[in-house]
Amino acid sequence: MRKFALIGAAGYVASRHMKAIKETGNILTAALDPNDSVGIIDSYFPGADFFTEFERFDRHIDKQRRKGEKVNYVSICSPNYLHDAHIRFALRNNADAICEKPLVLNPWNLDGLEEIELETESKVYNILQLRLHPALIELKKQIKKQEKKHEIDLTYITSRGNWYFTSWKGDISKSGGIASNIGIHFFDMLIWIFGKIQNNIVNALEFDKAAGYLELENARVRWFLSIDENSLPKDIRSAGQRTYRSITVDGKEIEFSGGFTDLHTQSYQEIILGKGFGLKEARPSIEAVYYIRNAKAELNKGELHPFIQKL
Repeated sequence: MRKFALIGAAGYVASRHMKAIKETGNILTAALDPNDSVGIIDSYFPGADFFTEFERFDRHIDKQRRKGEKVNYVSICSPNYLHDAHIRFALRNNADAICEKPLVLNPWNLDGLEEIELETESKVYNILQLRLHPALIELKKQIKKQEKKHEIDLTYITSRGNWYFTSWKGDISKSGGIASNIGIHFFDMLIWIFGKIQNNIVNALEFDKAAGYLELENARVRWFLSIDENSLPKDIRSAGQRTYRSITVDGKEIEFSGGFTDLHTQSYQEIILGKGFGLKEARPSIEAVYYIRNAKAELNKGELHPFIQKL
């Protein structure tokens, strides 16, 4: 039985990590979150020590390590801008780090983590659960057999209320902006399936929406991301829905809405076996969204996404 610590226990994704720890037969010994609304812990590990201050959490983890009872893994579900520091904390305590997306905000942060990995012999793992989705694994197999450029339209609109703009997610220096916060899952998936980026053009970049064109080795991708409910198609809004997601490959919709239930648990199983996704796998999408965040919009270049007329 391996021992886990958790940083960031109050967010919506933390429960998936607790569930994964439990379902893989391991134990959560300590958790940290400045917010004490973490009753979800009782559903999984009521005996876990809980801290609202990093300094006390740090002291506890260090004491356990010195007693020969160190944690084996630190799971990280904290705000994006803290991931780098919390991964370093895990490595310095001779624990492997399991971190949500985006792993870090800037490509050079990966360079520093690579150095610490070598120094400590601990590993950094990124949760890239879409790579484990059966439908997407099958799509990747099909694409590998075909030598052609595929035409892809990616649209992801997930409406957010006023709270979003007050939280850390609304601060681009902390979240990395819309491409890092809600788009990186899809950029990683597309690069994994269709190959390296050959061209990256940003057609529009606003606080609450962005659009662009990615040319990959085996695909031309027109993408649109938004957290503005006004971006939703009329029929979706009329139905009272607040989210719209569509990915088409050569005009055919790719359906992968189901099959998400156990992907975090499966990710943990792979990590425990030493087969998880590390710094190398995380780098291409980190570089892509960093470029998007810092790009100047060029409306006259690339192939425009159909939704760009809404901007």
